[in-house]
Amino acid sequence: MSAPLDKVSLAEKVNEALLSIRPFLEADGGDMRLVEITDEGVAKVQLLGACHDCSMSMMTLKAGVEQAVRKAAPEIIAVEAFEAPKTI
Repeated sequence: MSAPLDKVSLAEKVNEALLSIRPFLEADGGDMRLVEITDEGVAKVQLLGACHDCSMSMMTLKAGVEQAVRKAAPEIIAVEAFEAPKTI
């Protein structure tokens, strides 16, 4: 059985990775924020601004964001979009 993830340390690394790519996201009117890190090592990020509705956001998430996050925090196995619950 593997040791539990140090989510505080991982969150710091993930946020540093997001900070490094933020200028590219903001250049197109978008942004994202870390919502949680699951026990399995999945970073859930919320797409904000133009990223939320962009047809290319999943490609950006997998090709750019996930690559930067996994380089900074190899313990992260994937980056997924977090969808906030719909309100009526």
